[in-house]
Amino acid sequence: MTIQEVLSANVKKGISELYEITLPSVEFQPTRKDFEGDITIVVFPMLRHIKGNPVQIGEQIGAFLKENVTAVSDYNVIKGFLNIVISDSFYVSYFDTIRAERDFGLVTASDDAVMVEYSSPNTNKPLHLGHIRNNLLGYSVAEILKASGKKVYKTQIINDRGIHICKSMLAWQRFGNGETPETTGIKGDKLVGNYYVAFDKAYKEEIATMVAEGIDKKVAEKEAPILLSAQEMLLKWEAGDEEVVSLWKTMNGWVYKGFDITYKNLGVDFDTLYYESDTYLLGKDVVADGLDKGVFFKKEDGSVWIDLTDEGLDEKIVLRSDGTAVYMTQDIGTAIQRVKDHPDINGMVYTVGNEQDYHFKVLFLILKKLGFSWSEKLHHLSYGMVDLPSGKMKSREGTVVDADDLMEDMTKTAGAISKELGKLEDYSEKEKEELYKMIGLGALKYYILKVDPKKRILFDPEESVDFQGNTGPFIQYTYARIQSILRKANETGVDLTMVPDAALILHPKEKELIKQLQQFPDTIQLAAENYSPALVANYTYDLVKEFNSFYQQVSILGETDSAKKVLRVQLSHKVGETIKTAFSLLGIAVPDRM
Repeated sequence: MTIQEVLSANVKKGISELYEITLPSVEFQPTRKDFEGDITIVVFPMLRHIKGNPVQIGEQIGAFLKENVTAVSDYNVIKGFLNIVISDSFYVSYFDTIRAERDFGLVTASDDAVMVEYSSPNTNKPLHLGHIRNNLLGYSVAEILKASGKKVYKTQIINDRGIHICKSMLAWQRFGNGETPETTGIKGDKLVGNYYVAFDKAYKEEIATMVAEGIDKKVAEKEAPILLSAQEMLLKWEAGDEEVVSLWKTMNGWVYKGFDITYKNLGVDFDTLYYESDTYLLGKDVVADGLDKGVFFKKEDGSVWIDLTDEGLDEKIVLRSDGTAVYMTQDIGTAIQRVKDHPDINGMVYTVGNEQDYHFKVLFLILKKLGFSWSEKLHHLSYGMVDLPSGKMKSREGTVVDADDLMEDMTKTAGAISKELGKLEDYSEKEKEELYKMIGLGALKYYILKVDPKKRILFDPEESVDFQGNTGPFIQYTYARIQSILRKANETGVDLTMVPDAALILHPKEKELIKQLQQFPDTIQLAAENYSPALVANYTYDLVKEFNSFYQQVSILGETDSAKKVLRVQLSHKVGETIKTAFSLLGIAVPDRM
């Protein structure tokens, strides 16, 4: 049991005996640094149930705890705050229960299943920096939910149809001269993306020519010949034209191979895939059924809508007047299809940028009105955009930060900084490259994930690879330092299986480290509840800071008292394990040497 659980049960027992009142909950907070104590019980919320002076109530509870709870060695009351001093023996005993726990902090998976959607790219361009934040968030949230005890399905819906795809296809037909990824040596998704940029260039040139001929710019933008050709191609695709469909399959195939390489390098994966070309007609039958039930209504032009004004939203179209589906229709159908495919799903998490906040409010409300009970457990993992010092990215103009290029640059930056530090003399070239990649990707992932998802990020590659401060490399370096300690401890015969001596008097830094470890299981649960990898990332940084303070102030391998030495090596080992587990939830690897 954690100290909060022990104290909570005994505070409630004390209140019952002292005041004959049932206290529903006990509020804790860390003890302020300028007061003696390890944990603080906040008395003020109890005044809703107990009449009296908060200081007097605190004194009575403190005295009860000191007398009845062996873990409590002393207490003091400051206004309405009861500061509790916990005995060293409690912390040693607690550490003994977790030191050999290989899955410390992780909960065994239950049948409570959730689906997490992330990535969901268009097949007309390669993945970019924005996709990296999406993928890292979605993957990490899926891993954290899994660690919290959920059964998790990772999925994406690939946007493989529409006018944007036809633009790349048409540009390849006109300007490609039959080139392929194999003939050019260009990764498939990048090759297709080049033609998306080529289309935009040709489109703008046609508009400029038309405007020069006296045609209004807005008219030119709608009637540029290359755009009309792309629209005609889309109609042919929807009609099943063999030539268009064949080209679509070929070029999408190039893109999928390219995506697979990027996903592998980024370290993310998926359990199931959905394709818009399969799902874009889903939902039409649901709309027809909802129309019969009065959930939707039809306007004079034949279009179908839902009125959400009573919920503070507006009217939303779900079917056009010509009977074609809109994105909302598709998303309704896809959500229902996913539950049919995975009947054990009890919720879904959509990892999508905050520009779609309104869309998901509407989607979830529509599904609720349609009577789907699981709609209550749908969550939009909304996140802010990623900015660069150079400004905003634009796909059509080819000014995006390519995901592959960014990962390669991060690896090079990590290599340059590592060489400056000069600690890799005994590494082979292959080992160096693997380490640079691990550090570079760790820097990238940690820099993005340590920020609350809702916040916008200004990404600075140089700052992210700093080996000091709240960065991935700093934490990786501390992990490697711990592994070095463990190797030396093993060489000198330190027995990590030895039971810690319960009578040990702990150094304050040992106690602080155990207290920090104690927070790990709760941190995972809190991160799962809030869909926030940032809580795990910043917990890990706090743990590392605490360890480094411990390392600087306490002798580990130089300790002459064998019982103390064993405990300190065991503590180092557990901190290392916890760093590795926490970083695995963020999709970050840790090196044994640096």
